[in-house]
Amino acid sequence: MDVLHAADDARHPETASAEPKIIHCYRRNTPRRAPCPDCGKLGPRKQILPTRRVRGIAYQAILVVHVTTAEYRASCSCCTTFRTQVEGIEAKAHYTNRVREAVLDRLLDDHMNLDQIRLALQRDFFLDLSQGFLHDCLEWKIRQLDLPGYRQWTLQQFSGTLCVDELHLGRYTLVLATDPLQDFAVAFALVAHNDRAHLARFLGQLRDHGFQPRVVITDGSSLYPKVLASIWPQAEHQLCIFHVLKDINQHVFAAFRDEQRRLQRRGAKGRRRRRGRPKGRQRPGPTRRAQAHFLFQHRYLIVKRRERLSHTEQRHLQTMLAYAPALRCLRAFVDEVYNLFAGWQTPEQARRRRARLCDNAEYAAQPHLAKALAMLAPELFEKMIAFLRTPVGQRVRTNNHVERTNRELRLYEKIRYRWRRRRAIVRFVVLVVARHWQRRRTAGKRASPGSTSSSPPASKQANTCILPTIEEAA
Repeated sequence: MDVLHAADDARHPETASAEPKIIHCYRRNTPRRAPCPDCGKLGPRKQILPTRRVRGIAYQAILVVHVTTAEYRASCSCCTTFRTQVEGIEAKAHYTNRVREAVLDRLLDDHMNLDQIRLALQRDFFLDLSQGFLHDCLEWKIRQLDLPGYRQWTLQQFSGTLCVDELHLGRYTLVLATDPLQDFAVAFALVAHNDRAHLARFLGQLRDHGFQPRVVITDGSSLYPKVLASIWPQAEHQLCIFHVLKDINQHVFAAFRDEQRRLQRRGAKGRRRRRGRPKGRQRPGPTRRAQAHFLFQHRYLIVKRRERLSHTEQRHLQTMLAYAPALRCLRAFVDEVYNLFAGWQTPEQARRRRARLCDNAEYAAQPHLAKALAMLAPELFEKMIAFLRTPVGQRVRTNNHVERTNRELRLYEKIRYRWRRRRAIVRFVVLVVARHWQRRRTAGKRASPGSTSSSPPASKQANTCILPTIEEAA
């Protein structure tokens, strides 16, 4: 049982308010017989070890934990002697595990760098931590992670839809695979070269671990088609609709800039006055230069979905079409493209919409729209509408799920973490994914008390990684 008391500072009452409060906590684990840490067989106590001091964590106070343990003679063949430990304090540690968790919380949740962590813990808890101890906290957490349990859990929870994307981190490339429907990271690989050989090895390891996806969602990179066809020939390859629309909208904006600049050039010549005296005092409308400036300010409205337009934006769009009637063709083209990838239609309806779109002579006459139509080739279009061949409740059109994870890692790289060595990158990515997994398990236990199906079994073996595969090819 813990005993707490504050140090008496009555000898110097004038400095008592300025000095931090000191709290002493006593922890003891010295029974007469203790179980062997390997086999569990009880052994007799040999001696009680000297009490040692360990720093704990307490807000605006100095917490000193006095730890007393004992040494025992082993009654088995596992070892000769063994020692007991106090829960929450590692052997030969100078700080409790709560201090280590505080370091990780500020690193992963509060997005602090190592210098900020040291200053925050010094200010709030009077802990003077070294840089080496902060790095040791990361290694300590890595050793506690359970690779086999996470692999088994991901296989049980896998929905059959896999998002794959790559992220460039300095001279390395991080290939990440996630499950968008179940919302978890499946695996990642850190490679030195972003080529087909490394991608094939990464996806091949996923296949060997038992992952057989029905749909694989990627961007339009040329690395994926041949690799996916060789690794998972039965899987549907879905091209990310977000990237497709982004590329198409770039051609639409190119056509929009031509019209806007044409109007601007006409306005640069000035307004042509009619001969004679003006009739009445009616104020003339905006000049062509002002109209061109209005188009430039509201250029995003030419590609924004109609159902997302506010009443003000609808009025501005009508004004834009009145200033430049040629934009009506662009707006109609954008509306048809958005309807082309609607989720409520069948694949046959999407194919008929594409045929009608490509047969439009007005669109084909516009050079930039003709380039956009070339992106809707039959082979590529079948990969764009692969989500229509999946059940309605499992239709995923984009790889935004893996993109969000990549953006989070990119944020860590820019403002808080320095990517230098391969080991540092792998360690930190593993800790980020492990923190998300911990939150998910905690939320599952709160949602269904007494149910343990959502969390994997604990493993006694310490692993250096939580994910099914980490590739460290030079």
